[in-house]
Amino acid sequence: MKKMLFHCALLFCCVTVGAIGLATAADKGPAEITLQSTIDPAPTPKPSLFPHAAHQARMECGVCHHGKGPDGKKIAYTEGQAIGKCESCHNSGAGMPDKLSTFKNAGHALCQDCHRKTKPELAKCNVCHK
Repeated sequence: MKKMLFHCALLFCCVTVGAIGLATAADKGPAEITLQSTIDPAPTPKPSLFPHAAHQARMECGVCHHGKGPDGKKIAYTEGQAIGKCESCHNSGAGMPDKLSTFKNAGHALCQDCHRKTKPELAKCNVCHK
């Protein structure tokens, strides 16, 4: 359960890339978000479609969003906290396991792991990458 909550937190952090920016809890962000890395070294990073509102209907913001402390380490979300871009940390692999080292890896680890457990039919590439 803790692993699933961690993955959910990572996913919602990732959805902030480009679409949410510095949204707060009072600003729930857009209902649908297109996730695409801006610094992925892959030759053609593929965007994915994320139904943000549908996920919000099932979870609290703090389940998925988190921040980072002055030491650069993950800290728990608090109400009203600014939501930063996932790529600000998930971009270089510095001190992170490979599956979390890039926006792409973190998104795949989070989305696919969660969907495999909850709705396996949603764990296929073409569900998110239209």
